[in-house]
Amino acid sequence: MSQEFTFAIKRIHFDENYHPADNTRLTTNFANLARGEHRQENLRKALKMIDNRFNALAHWDNPHADRYSVELEIISVDIDIEGNGKTFPTIEILKTNIIDHKNNQRIEGIVGNNFSSYVRDYDFSVLLPEHNKHQAQFSTPENYGELHGKIFKAFVNSNVYQDNFAKSPVICLSVSSSKTYHRTENQHPVLGVEYQQDSYSLTDEYFAKMGLQVRYFMPPNSVAPLAFYHRGDLLIDYTDLELIGTISTMETFQKIYRPEIYNANSAAGKYYQPSLKYQDYSLTQIVYDREERSQLAVKQGKFTEQHFIKPYQKILEQWAANYAV
Repeated sequence: MSQEFTFAIKRIHFDENYHPADNTRLTTNFANLARGEHRQENLRKALKMIDNRFNALAHWDNPHADRYSVELEIISVDIDIEGNGKTFPTIEILKTNIIDHKNNQRIEGIVGNNFSSYVRDYDFSVLLPEHNKHQAQFSTPENYGELHGKIFKAFVNSNVYQDNFAKSPVICLSVSSSKTYHRTENQHPVLGVEYQQDSYSLTDEYFAKMGLQVRYFMPPNSVAPLAFYHRGDLLIDYTDLELIGTISTMETFQKIYRPEIYNANSAAGKYYQPSLKYQDYSLTQIVYDREERSQLAVKQGKFTEQHFIKPYQKILEQWAANYAV
């Protein structure tokens, strides 16, 4: 029997006064916005974009489009491997909370949304490139993503998660530029038109090992579908306001980070292949350095290898071999 790992969470408000913690991945959407001389202006504008999008989608009984605002919490998850109180930063996700100003009510939103992981940085930015360095054809290493997936499932199944969050996580990401998506006849009032693809992307397969299935929807007045990774039934398990909280938050981030896809000047058609080389798009007024972000991912992956993968390799291998949901 392998020992059980323990998890601890910390919460911090994401607002215009947010400063990233020392162990926060600097490639993370919210952390990247909170750096540099324009940090506070970036944060203020991004939060306003989120509120505006929420009110546009939650338009019923909302004639002035100002009934709601979204509060965001950053949930940082640390893992204790040896049970000695020494932890490693494992996962960061976002928790939405919805403020209904008409009824003076605070409504709990979805946890997940953005997803940040040091181990994923290691898998994608260190392990995968090393494996393919001298390969004629792209492939993935044996058991690729298994450790990361089991750590995530262990967290979601833990007492810490169950004590803090009422529902399973939903993670919302960009669709893959390597795949073509086709529009279906299925339409949800909030999530919008559903898209499907013929084969899963590497990211889709990676998240499947985390116990998450994926569906792709293009919300009303959006220009590209979003990928929603979830457990259970995405359309039944969450309320419209919960889903709107996730859409408004993550679509805002994607407009900033992938404007070629999510701030394009024309909407996705019946068949759609995303591209970061698309030229007909608009920029937000928010400063962001995408090249720096990709360089930091490699540094963070190597940090994980040095401080987590190698020091705990035998323990991690034994745990992964014995862990079962």
